[in-house]
Amino acid sequence: MNIPAILTHEPGVTPLGRKITRWLKWGKDMGISPRAELMLFNASRAQLLEEVIKPNLEKGNIVICDRYADSTTAYQSYGRGLDLEMVEAVNESAMQGIKPGLTVLLDLPVEAGLARKKGEKRDRFEQETIAFHRRVRQGYLAMVEAEPDRWLVVDAAQSRGKIAAIIWQKVSQLLSGKP
Repeated sequence: MNIPAILTHEPGVTPLGRKITRWLKWGKDMGISPRAELMLFNASRAQLLEEVIKPNLEKGNIVICDRYADSTTAYQSYGRGLDLEMVEAVNESAMQGIKPGLTVLLDLPVEAGLARKKGEKRDRFEQETIAFHRRVRQGYLAMVEAEPDRWLVVDAAQSRGKIAAIIWQKVSQLLSGKP
């Protein structure tokens, strides 16, 4: 199946996004507040939409984005404790009405996920407490519960091949117009 598609990620694809990524992930001595994090992620998102996502959607391409507004909701609202309605309103402004048709959550217990980073340099978020990461995971699961038709939750403890097969089965159903 030959399907025009583009793979992108947040933040960091655009020149502005790359600078914001450095601040957000590696700016240890910057003292970035949760509200500032929210705004920075959404500044990067707004730029990504203008430069990459909207032009590709207008061309008829499928856009696959590693992280999007749901990640901001999970991390800045559930993880950092910012007001959920405020986070969603700021996200909506940056998203310009462009929402994913499918969101895949690769779910794994927090300790198992962090263990996969052994030996690698950890960014500001990965250095957070286990309690923070548990709140983030619970945030994702709450979003799944609120909009189950938009989400595909996959047990990330499975092999990469099995995970890929599960995701492809769902995506191929969507591409063929089947529910």
